[in-house]
Amino acid sequence: MTDQPTSPLEPPDPRSAVPGTDPAYGEQRDVQAYAGGPGPVAMPDQIGRIRSTGTCFLLMIVTLGIYSWVWYFKTHDEMKRHTGEGIGGGIALVLAIFVGIVMPFLNSNEVGRLYERRGQKAPVTALTGLWALLLGWVFFLGLIVWFVKTNGALNDYWRSLGAH
Repeated sequence: MTDQPTSPLEPPDPRSAVPGTDPAYGEQRDVQAYAGGPGPVAMPDQIGRIRSTGTCFLLMIVTLGIYSWVWYFKTHDEMKRHTGEGIGGGIALVLAIFVGIVMPFLNSNEVGRLYERRGQKAPVTALTGLWALLLGWVFFLGLIVWFVKTNGALNDYWRSLGAH
């Protein structure tokens, strides 16, 4: 019995799989690229959804901010399912409802960590949340800048993994 499949369409023999390798090609996988450390990844095949920044912002206005809770829940849930790390959707929702001021910092930080786990420079960090805090009430300018930066970085990350 060989470790290589007989054709590209035939699945490899799972009994020949060695942790950290791709049995179909005999290559070493970079399991740390997703998880940021040794050990198995939660669900690297689960990638998040790309959300139109304009549509999300419009929904936040129309629902008087309620959609922001949905957005926080969904984005944090997707990041948690993808990496196995982070606060997850449930905790994000509770924090958004009761201490919403921390969410721009937490959300931007977790998005930035997605990039750092892959060894890339984070396009947003917890400091990006300062846009929302310092200029958030000046015609919502700071909130707009923060949201465009954070949602854009998250969308770019999911696109880099093949999301449409």
